[in-house]
Amino acid sequence: MSGHDQHVAIVGMACRFPGADDSDEYWSNIAAGKCSIRQLSRQELLAAGVNEALADDPLYVSASSHIADYELFDPAFFGVSSAEAMYMDPQRRLLLMCAQEALEQAGYASEHQRPIVGVYAGVSSSLYPLSMVLSRLNQVSGEPSPENEAMDMSMLLANGKDFASTYLSYRLNLTGPSVNVNTACSTSLVAVHQACRALASYDCDLALAGGASIFPYSHGYLYQDGGIQSRDGHCYAFDARANGTIFGDGVGIVLLKRLSEALKDGDTIHAVIRGYAINNDGSDKLSFAAPSVSGQIDVIAEALISSATSAESISYIETHGTGTVLGDPVEIDALSQVFRTYTSGRQFCAITSVKPNIGHLDVAAGVAGLIKTVQALKHRQLPPSINYASPNPQIDFAN
Repeated sequence: MSGHDQHVAIVGMACRFPGADDSDEYWSNIAAGKCSIRQLSRQELLAAGVNEALADDPLYVSASSHIADYELFDPAFFGVSSAEAMYMDPQRRLLLMCAQEALEQAGYASEHQRPIVGVYAGVSSSLYPLSMVLSRLNQVSGEPSPENEAMDMSMLLANGKDFASTYLSYRLNLTGPSVNVNTACSTSLVAVHQACRALASYDCDLALAGGASIFPYSHGYLYQDGGIQSRDGHCYAFDARANGTIFGDGVGIVLLKRLSEALKDGDTIHAVIRGYAINNDGSDKLSFAAPSVSGQIDVIAEALISSATSAESISYIETHGTGTVLGDPVEIDALSQVFRTYTSGRQFCAITSVKPNIGHLDVAAGVAGLIKTVQALKHRQLPPSINYASPNPQIDFAN
């Protein structure tokens, strides 16, 4: 495949991120340089059930980056019983709602004459199912019965992260490939990669790709020296103050279509994916959780080659940018080495990270960056980098 046949159009997108109920509000917050990470008061922590001793611990960080109203759901609209809805993981509910919204936005909500739609998505591990199980154990007898076993199976199907994609396909009557993706914080971008590959091989005509990560019972954390989480509840990507990241909630999904067909059918095209690549570091890194310069160099170079795009024509990169001491320098080092292969130009490409705005959304982190980039392209505006004052001394920004 070549030319427009290889390129993928983003024809729909939907999201729920901290401080934003849709992609337009999300962009409005980003463009305004707004931070949607809240610092909870002691009263709020106690009301949320945080132990008093823990709330008063000087190492306890009360940062919260949550989605509002995640419990709101219309089960009848999706053909879900009220009993099943009660036990359904909020991640599953919001992924379903966003998928429906993306289809509606693109004009493909009707099941009649709809092309074959694939689904590539994943969700985070959640404590919500466990809390529902414990609640149920307090309500019913421990004696085995057909009713109890049926309810146990319903709870498994409504909550198991392995069923996220196929459940979505079932509820929306989508007949294309339905693949659950679970690769930790790369999940939603790996899902986009898989969806692009599926479209290139004509496995489907449209593809939904994204992820959901919601932790309803997280109201801060106990700081650990040397850990990945921030000491003061703020994320300082690429800054000299970088001391860790903040985890948050988020759900995002994009609807993809082969560009040639999107052009032919007159679809609204929000942006075009010209190239994509995926790899792994293997054992070439300091530890299992540490990034590798060589691995990132390889995948960035492969994506650039795949896109048939000039390095000098790239004016903006949405980075992973977690605000960690080791991760940020590795990312810029890898990018610089790849670009240096193609151009001697310096300081012509802007970088930002959305994590200082909304936190690290785990499974949904990648799609949050993708939707941000789509909006930056649509508005022809470079988004600001908040919480940045002076460069991380480990990063050679001058070169």
